[in-house]
Amino acid sequence: MGGMKEVTSYNTIAQPVESLFKDKGSKFLGFAYPVNNEEDIRVHLEYLKELHPKATHHCYAWRLGTDDYHYRANDDGEPSGTAGKPILGQIDAAGLTNCLVVSVRYFGGTKLGVPGLIAAYKASARLTLEATEIVTKIIMHSYKIQCGYESLNKAYQWIQIHQGIVAGQELTDTCIVYASIPAEHSIRAREAADQYYPLIIEYIEA
Repeated sequence: MGGMKEVTSYNTIAQPVESLFKDKGSKFLGFAYPVNNEEDIRVHLEYLKELHPKATHHCYAWRLGTDDYHYRANDDGEPSGTAGKPILGQIDAAGLTNCLVVSVRYFGGTKLGVPGLIAAYKASARLTLEATEIVTKIIMHSYKIQCGYESLNKAYQWIQIHQGIVAGQELTDTCIVYASIPAEHSIRAREAADQYYPLIIEYIEA
């Protein structure tokens, strides 16, 4: 029986970048940031507003995660659909997620019109993303393993066999080990958990 293939990795940008695009006197300062959550996004947007308080518009788009539903496009006062949507289109055209792209506009005195604005914000975002290094990130699933000291090596063995890493541990009266397992090995790791009795292996989150 067929089904949707689980997403095991995603592409994002390696580090923040900047660009400059000019059109009929207007300046579009492009910025792109790798982000992990909406708090990261808020911090970057506030920083840019402090850095460019006299800019006419701070238009942006972002996408998070791999479910296709966690994104936003903001025109910041430009005509609806002329700024945020073209920026988001460039993020998607590059196949990126966990990425924020901002285009800060300084109005140059000549109106660009709706088609001109769409083209300008698209160009600003494209130039910005062309300056980035794209990296592939492996999606990791989190596990909590509970056991006695006598079974600690068994816990490490389960993690190692499934190409995971130890993310943390609490060694008190009993042992709690936190592990991160690559998504592509996660189902197999869960299926094998029963073979590692008396470990208590709990899947936390994707």
